[in-house]
Amino acid sequence: MSATTEKPFKVCIPDEDIELLHRKLELARFPDELEGAGWLYGAPLADVKRLVARWKDGFDWRQSEAQINMLPQFTRDIEVEGFGTLNIHYMHQRSDVENAVPLLFIHGWPGHFLEVRKLLPLLTRGSPDHPNFHVVTFSLPGFGFSEAPHKKGFAGKQYAEVANTLMNSLGYKEYVVQGGDWGHYIAGYLATHYAHVNVKGWLTNYPVALPPKFLSGPWLYLVNLFTPYSKQEKEGLAKTEEFLRKGRGYAAEQSTKPQTLGYSLSDSPVGLLAWVYEKLVSWADEYPWEDDEVLEWVTIYWFSRGGPGASLRIYYEMTDCFERSAVAGVKWTSIRMGCAYFAKEHGRAPKSWLRTLGRLVFECTHERGGHFAAHEQPEALAGDVREMFGLGGPAYGVVAGQSGYAGRDN
Repeated sequence: MSATTEKPFKVCIPDEDIELLHRKLELARFPDELEGAGWLYGAPLADVKRLVARWKDGFDWRQSEAQINMLPQFTRDIEVEGFGTLNIHYMHQRSDVENAVPLLFIHGWPGHFLEVRKLLPLLTRGSPDHPNFHVVTFSLPGFGFSEAPHKKGFAGKQYAEVANTLMNSLGYKEYVVQGGDWGHYIAGYLATHYAHVNVKGWLTNYPVALPPKFLSGPWLYLVNLFTPYSKQEKEGLAKTEEFLRKGRGYAAEQSTKPQTLGYSLSDSPVGLLAWVYEKLVSWADEYPWEDDEVLEWVTIYWFSRGGPGASLRIYYEMTDCFERSAVAGVKWTSIRMGCAYFAKEHGRAPKSWLRTLGRLVFECTHERGGHFAAHEQPEALAGDVREMFGLGGPAYGVVAGQSGYAGRDN
C-alpha cells in the first residue's frame, strides 16, 4: 500500500498533560502488602512508592524529552489495506557508510521505540572492521507516538504491511529484520508475506515456535520425534513451561479483555507503573534499572498517542482472544534466519521447532541477558547482528549492493 512524504517529529507533551500526571500521582492510593512478600505477589510496595515519589517530585520529563528529540524521528501516513490510513512514528538513523545494510528493528510489549537507542551507535557508526547498518525502527500502531488502529482485526499481516511499506517508502526495497517479543512474531509475518522480494533475512532474540506438524513438515516432525533434545533445549523448555504456569497471567487478561484493563492503566499512572515495572525487573537478567530509566520508559506509555490501553490490543488480535499462538500464522520461508539465545529469556523452543519458521543458519548463546536484550546487552546483540550479516557470516550479502562495508560490493 502507499505512504505519504515523511515529516520531522519532535516529542512535545503539553504542560497541562504533565500537570495532570503530577496531580494524579499526588492523589495516589496504595494497596497494603503482606509481611515478607518481596516479589512473590508482584511489584513490591516500597519500590512502587519510591518510584511514585520520584516521578512526582524529581523526575524531569523535559530533560528526557530533549534527549529523545536528539534522535532522528519522523512521521508519515501509511495506508493499510482494509484499515485506512495510520500516522506512523519512526526513527531512521543512516550510517555514514553509503552501502550499509538496511535493518529494521521491531520492539514489543512492554517495550517501545527507544529500545533501539543503545544499538544505534554500535550499528551505524562507520567502521572497516565490521558491517554497518542503516537502522529503522517504528512505534507499532497503538504504541508510543504512532496512531492506533481504529478497527478490529489488526493483526500480524497488518503490522507486517506497515513495516514493509515504511521500509519501501524510505527507499529500502530489500532489507533485514531484527526483533524480540512482538518483534519476533512480526518479523515472522514479514518473512511470510515479503520474503525474497523485500525481506532478505531476520534475527530473533525471542526464539519461540510451535512443534513441527506432520502434514506441514514431515521431515522436521520425524526429526523432532526421534532426536533427543539437548541439555540446553530441555532447560529452555522447562523455563518456558514455568513461565507459562506462573508468569503469563498478564497475557491472559490482555488477550481476552484488553478494554477492561485499559481503563485502569489509562487512568492510574501508579497502576501503569506497577504493571510495567514488574515486567522490566522480572523479565530482565538482574539488570540494574535506575529509577529515572524506569520512569522514562513508563512515561512514554503514559503519554502515548493512543493511551496506555491501546498497546494491549495486539495481544487480543494476534492470538484470536487467546485461542491460538501468535506464531501460528508464520509460514516457513527459505530466507536466512538467526536466533540469539539470552540466558534469562523466558521463551526458548528447541531447534527443530525453530526450523519450522525459516532456514536457520545462525545461532549464538549468551550467558547473560534477558527479555530486553537490546537494552540490557546491546553490545552482545549488536555483535550477533554483525556476525550474521557480516563478511564470512551465513547471511553476508543478502541485500543486493549493500554489503555493509565501505568500498566493497557483496
